[in-house]
Amino acid sequence: MNHGRAGVVAAGHPETARAAVQILEAGGNACDAAIAAFFAACVAEPVLASLGGGGFLLTRDPGRPARIHDFFAHAPRRRTAPEELDFHPIVADFGTSRQEFHIGLGAIATPGCPRGIARAHARDGHLPLAELVQPAIGLAREGVEVNPFQAYVIEVVAPILEASPGVRGLYASPADPDRLIRAGERMRQPQLADSLEAFAREGEAWFHEGEFAHLLAGMCRQGGSIGLDDLERYPARSREALVTRYRGARLHTNPPPSAGGSLVAIALGLLEREADPGLDTLIGAMEATNLARDEALAAPDPPAALGHLVRSGELEALREALGARPRFFRGTTHISVIDGQGRVAGLSTSNGEGCGHLVPDTGIMPNNMLGEQDLNPRGFHRWRPDTRISSMMAPSLLEPAPEPSTTSCPGGSNRLRTAILQVILRLVDHGDDLAAAVRHPRIHYEAGCLHAERDLPELALADTSRGDLRLWPPHSLYFGGVHCAARRGGELEGAGDPRRGGVALLAGGGGRKP
Repeated sequence: MNHGRAGVVAAGHPETARAAVQILEAGGNACDAAIAAFFAACVAEPVLASLGGGGFLLTRDPGRPARIHDFFAHAPRRRTAPEELDFHPIVADFGTSRQEFHIGLGAIATPGCPRGIARAHARDGHLPLAELVQPAIGLAREGVEVNPFQAYVIEVVAPILEASPGVRGLYASPADPDRLIRAGERMRQPQLADSLEAFAREGEAWFHEGEFAHLLAGMCRQGGSIGLDDLERYPARSREALVTRYRGARLHTNPPPSAGGSLVAIALGLLEREADPGLDTLIGAMEATNLARDEALAAPDPPAALGHLVRSGELEALREALGARPRFFRGTTHISVIDGQGRVAGLSTSNGEGCGHLVPDTGIMPNNMLGEQDLNPRGFHRWRPDTRISSMMAPSLLEPAPEPSTTSCPGGSNRLRTAILQVILRLVDHGDDLAAAVRHPRIHYEAGCLHAERDLPELALADTSRGDLRLWPPHSLYFGGVHCAARRGGELEGAGDPRRGGVALLAGGGGRKP
């Protein structure tokens, strides 16, 4: 992709990317464009993004440290007794595998997107926030044609979308209300448009203190844990990014209490001493970071334990464990933006899979983060009250020496950290261009099983004798989606991951896919 005058955007849907391009061409900066794209994603990627979810926004202006705005889901201030909760399992069918999720009002954690977005904009934005919501309002009123990837996602989580009359009606086919909407059909969301207009008028107050807050808190009295004070007192936070080095490159990523960025940093630290890390070494590093994650989660203060491991000499112990061991060894979306002045923004957001209920008259489905096994390693209903839930999301800025800048973040549960790790290795160790790094076949090691896309060339040479091997089709949804934007030698380029319907567009005349 060639140089563009106003910037470059990579995202998980064409309409998401177009909203960012529209804002860049109207004079907005990278932060403005990422925020506009978030609102558009809530319309165009409704299973993956929601005002009822959470996320992170990485921002950096040239010459300034990168910052992470944290608005991920927060544990409620009080627990409701498990027997009083609306909380139940469903099974999502991915075609090649099945996975259990828990939904219901009892699965909702305190959402943070509106407050976090508003406060990040106040610090780093340029255009009025109300202007950034307008592309999404238009999409919600006019409707978005469901593309094949979104249709597949809808099919996968069909049990959630059929869990209540309100959600079933929202996702019903306009041609046949007895079935879910399919590819090629247009999905209109007039109630969501009204909610976005309310947000444009009233800002975060509408969501965290006003009408929406009262509706959500009232709904949760029927089997959830969220109260009005949870929404009013939700803490949006901003931190300096975690910075780690790898072979002369610098990675700016998500610090604790989220786990994903720390685990990527740990894996890079393990691999840096390897002159030419091959597939077996990469698998071993994944195993070692799994051990680090498990040990940290068992500690009294998991975020502190992860931070200590990244900062201290304890990586040596993990390196020794890596050498001593045998050589063998879900929804999220992301927006990456670089504007014409070199400002960078990377926004990652998730609604889990959604709780299966709509907040009345708003068109908004809250998250099911308290029903995500990956986010509740101690077991369901054992979360610490009034604490930030740890996430694997890791919006990141990679600066290979001497000049290029890349922002990226994958989606895909525990595969978040291994997907971004592999893209970094392709960029730094192999010198791939952005598109090649994103498209290269991936692996993931977890719980004694090596998962691999079957077209991985190195797979034939791997020692798979010590664990199970599961082969997946090329560019499988399982391995996450890394949407990247970069500035190289003064030129802008972008790459959307085909695993998650990704696209990249240039702003400033003639934006197009790579």
